[in-house]
Amino acid sequence: MQRKERHVVPNKDGGWDSKRENAERASKHFEKKEDALQWSKEKAKQEGSELIPHRKDGTIQNPNSYGNDPNPPKDKKQ
Repeated sequence: MQRKERHVVPNKDGGWDSKRENAERASKHFEKKEDALQWSKEKAKQEGSELIPHRKDGTIQNPNSYGNDPNPPKDKKQ
């Protein structure tokens, strides 16, 4: 089963976008990254998907899984 992903990415015209994996258009646009992350986190929980925030330079920053994680942590204490 392929995992679903939701990305928070910088918009070239300013602000931040929440996008599903391989989507051409954003699901929603935000002025602040914090607002984009909060909305996207709720969507990822509803969808059972992976939330993948990006930095302004496009690199990935602290992904989090809200569904069936294909690589769960081995340490069950967390």
